[in-house]
Amino acid sequence: MKNFVVKTLANAGALAVAVWILDKITLTGAGTGKKIGTLIVVALLFGLVNFLVKPIVKVLTFPLFILTLGLITLVVNALMLLLTSWLAGKLDLSFHVEGFWTAVLGGLIVSIVSWALHIVLPDED
Repeated sequence: MKNFVVKTLANAGALAVAVWILDKITLTGAGTGKKIGTLIVVALLFGLVNFLVKPIVKVLTFPLFILTLGLITLVVNALMLLLTSWLAGKLDLSFHVEGFWTAVLGGLIVSIVSWALHIVLPDED
């Protein structure tokens, strides 16, 4: 359970950095507490999308992974971020990613920051 909480907090922190750096990834809310709660719910949603959808997409695009030497990973991460944004909109969460190229940059930022946070944070169950 502790590992799940750590990964969710790392995803929330990575999403917060992406919101802070990129103008076209928006998180709106009445106050800081509301924004933190929204970030945690979006991080849970992002983790769920990455757990359920991303492996299927990776299997279906395996030839492209070989052909592009793995660069298609940027596109897959962008699509997962866009799917998370779409689902957040359907759930009335105030998180939105505007455009594919913003999602590519956001996915890159989220990947780098969550990787760094996973190194720093404990990884025990």
